[in-house]
Amino acid sequence: MTNPNNKKTKYIFITGGVVSSLGKGIVAASLGRILKERGLSVTIQKFDPYINVDPGTMSPFQHGEVYVTDDGAETDLDLGHYERFIDESLSQANNVTAGSIYQEVIARERKGEYLGSTVQVIPHITDEIKRRLRIAGNDYDVVITEIGGTVGDIESLPFLEATRQFRQDEGPDNAIFIHLTLVPYISAVGELKTKPTQHSVRELMQTGIQPDILICRSDRSLDDDIKKKIALFTNVSPQSVIEATDVSTIYEVPLALQKQKIDDVVLELFGISAPPANLGEWNTIVDRITEPSSGIVRIAVVGKYTELVDAYKSVQQALIHGGIANHAKVDIEWISSEKYASKDLGNLNDFNGLLIPGGFGERGIEGMLMAIEWARENKLPFFGICLGLQCTIIEFARNVCGLSDADSLEFSESTSDPVICLMDSQLNVTTKGGTMRLGQYPAQLYPKSQASKIYGTTKINERHRHRYEVNNKYRDLLESNGLMMSGTSPDKNLVEMIELHEHPWFVGCQFHPELKSRPTKPHPLFSSFIKSAINHRDHLESPEEIKTMVTSGE
Repeated sequence: MTNPNNKKTKYIFITGGVVSSLGKGIVAASLGRILKERGLSVTIQKFDPYINVDPGTMSPFQHGEVYVTDDGAETDLDLGHYERFIDESLSQANNVTAGSIYQEVIARERKGEYLGSTVQVIPHITDEIKRRLRIAGNDYDVVITEIGGTVGDIESLPFLEATRQFRQDEGPDNAIFIHLTLVPYISAVGELKTKPTQHSVRELMQTGIQPDILICRSDRSLDDDIKKKIALFTNVSPQSVIEATDVSTIYEVPLALQKQKIDDVVLELFGISAPPANLGEWNTIVDRITEPSSGIVRIAVVGKYTELVDAYKSVQQALIHGGIANHAKVDIEWISSEKYASKDLGNLNDFNGLLIPGGFGERGIEGMLMAIEWARENKLPFFGICLGLQCTIIEFARNVCGLSDADSLEFSESTSDPVICLMDSQLNVTTKGGTMRLGQYPAQLYPKSQASKIYGTTKINERHRHRYEVNNKYRDLLESNGLMMSGTSPDKNLVEMIELHEHPWFVGCQFHPELKSRPTKPHPLFSSFIKSAINHRDHLESPEEIKTMVTSGE
C-alpha cells in the first residue's frame, strides 16, 4: 500500500541507449508487475517518436503487430506486453506518438487557441506531452512511461525534454529515470565493455537527465567490479546498477529483476513503503513453461507476415499461455502461406494443430485456403482468427457448398459469390480505417455450440480489427452444409464465430482473442485449442473419441 502521507502519483521514465530492441517494453512491463504485486496501482504508457498518428497504417514488417485496446485504439505492440504482465486493460491514453502530439497542437493553432503566439516545440509541444502524462496518471499510484527509440535520436528529443521538465515540475521524489543500455562481451579480448554504457549515459545527461537506475543488458552476469565501474562513471549508486541477462522466457524477467531488489531501489527513491512482492503465481507460470509436465505440442501458424514474428506477437504469446494452461510447451513453426500455393501440404502431418491468423490483402490467400482444406479433411485441430475465419468461409463455400467462384470482395471485386463483403453502412466510407470495426464488441454464442462450452457462457466481449464481414446472404447455405454460425453480434447481423461439427476442433472467430490472453489468465479459446492439439498428438482421435470431444466441447 502507498504511504498515506504521500499520495501523489509517482512517475518512472524508461529510456534506452546504444542500440534499439534491448527490451525496454519487457522491462517496463516486468517492473509494473513487481510494483503491482507490492500493492501499488500501476499503469504503463508508451511514447513513440514517429510522426505517424498511430501504427494502424504501418507495415507489419516494419513495426510488428498493431495492438488494439478495448476502446479501439491502434497501438504499439509493447502495449500487449504491458497488458499481459500487469493484467490491466489499457486505452488510447497509454500510447502517445509524436504524430498525435503535433496533430493536436496544430489543430489548436488552427482554432486560434494560442492567441497569436508563435507555436514552438518548447513550450507548446512539450506542454502537450506533459498533459498526456498527467492524463495517464489519473487514479494511479505509479505511471511507467517507456520512451521509444534510443537516446540521440533527433525525433526523441521533445519527449526527453518534456520529461526533464516534468521532473522539475513534480519534484525529484515523484519522477525517476531508468536507463536501459548494453554491456557487450568482446570475445576477442574476453571482456565485458562498459564504454558503450558510459557514452550512452553521457548522451542522456546532455539532455539534462541524470538516470537514477541503470539496467544493463548483457549475455552474461556483471560482477561487482563491473557494477562499481559503471556506477563510478555514470553517477549512480552500485545497487542501482541492475543486470539484465538473457533468459529462457520473457516471463522470467520480473523474477530476475526482483531478485536484484529493483523494486526496493525504486520505492526508496520515491520515499514510499509497501508490502513485499509475492511472485509465487509468476514462479508457477515460469515453471510450467520451462518444465512442462505434458511435453511438447507442435503448432503450425500459416500466415502472411511470418518472416517477422513480431507481426504476430500476441498470437505467439497466447499460444504459450494455452500451453501454460495445459502444462505443455508450445513449439510454434511460422510458415509463409505462399509456400502452400503449390499444394505441397505434406508437412502439415508433422503438426498437432494449425492456426491461421489475421492479415490484410490478397497475397498468400490461396495457400491459406489449401492449408484449411487439409486440416478440415484430415481432422487436424484448426483455429482461424479474423482473416482465418474469412478464409475458412471461402474454403468451405468452394469445396463443400460447390460455389467454385466464392471469394472475398477484398480479394476479387468481380467474384460472382462474395461470401465475404463490406456491410452496406461501410460502402461509402473512404477514410483509411474508417470502415474498420475496432475495439471491443459484444457477441452472443449459440447455447449448444462448442464455443459456448469453451467459454462457459453465451455472452462474450472481444476485440476486433477488421473491415470485411461474412455475407449474410450465404449463411443459410453454409449452415445447411454443416458449418455452424456459433456466435453473432447481439442483433444477429454479424457473424462472430463459426465451427464444424464433424471435427475434433475446428473453430473460427472474427475477433482477435489473442489480445485478451494473459499468462495468468490464458484465453479459453487458446487453452481449448492447445488441449485438442495435445489430444491429436497423443493419437486420441478415434471416431468414438471425436464424437465425445465434440459433444463435450473439449
